[in-house]
Amino acid sequence: MSIDTIPELYIGDHLLKPDLFVYDFKMTEDVIKTKVNLNMHMFSFLQKGKKQVHFANTSILVDNKQSLLIKKGNCLWTELLDTEDVYYCRLLFFSEYRLKEFVSNHIENKERQEERPSCFVIENDTYLNSYLNSLSTIMDAPPEFMNNLLSVKFEELMLYLIHKYGSAFEAYLLSLTTQEISSFRKIVEKHTYSQLTLEEIAFLCNMSLSTFKRHFTKEYSTSPGKWFRDKRLSKAKELLENSNLKSSDIYLDVGYHNLSNFSSAFKAKFGISPSEV
Repeated sequence: MSIDTIPELYIGDHLLKPDLFVYDFKMTEDVIKTKVNLNMHMFSFLQKGKKQVHFANTSILVDNKQSLLIKKGNCLWTELLDTEDVYYCRLLFFSEYRLKEFVSNHIENKERQEERPSCFVIENDTYLNSYLNSLSTIMDAPPEFMNNLLSVKFEELMLYLIHKYGSAFEAYLLSLTTQEISSFRKIVEKHTYSQLTLEEIAFLCNMSLSTFKRHFTKEYSTSPGKWFRDKRLSKAKELLENSNLKSSDIYLDVGYHNLSNFSSAFKAKFGISPSEV
């Protein structure tokens, strides 16, 4: 799987490094789990379709009722058509410089923040719909004029979100200016029961698959394949023993893509089928 470097992929000219950049992303077919190296913080205003994003420390699924502020770094995202035949998302990228400038001018309490999730979920409302329409009117303006307007629109958006979410949004912005690298164990254990592949988890750890496997074996004294399999099957056995759930109810929740593979792995480990528990 190739890695998309964004927003450079959308800008076209890799020599250009804008502090603010708007891009309308549209597609007519589903795109499943793209590896993304996001080099700028980004607002994702989904207009049509659904979007799922996996980060090192969390994952989120949204439709056009919510928008996301996503911090720069590695992530995996899946973009899906919904009831219409087109996926449409308006993206607003902003640089570290713009972020720090805004924080300096508008946030008084600048105490260092603890690490927070890689995205901030924004509930869409009438104001945000109007805001997106106003962005449409300036995207065809001459570059020098559009840059000035984007500066004003960026500040307007940030001030509105502070008004809407108060200290929670301020704290999130401050956490972006002091990003910490999540520990290896924290990332691994966050995805113990996810359906991500080892290669995808390695990507979220900013490692190649081979480096990930070596580091994993050193950290856990076993191979990642065995560790994940044992954890997932033990969790499945616990769920089956302590509830009325059936294997068909739980196999997705413990990281398996299909029931047949889950049942085979379960019997190989415990000597009985899930239905016999």
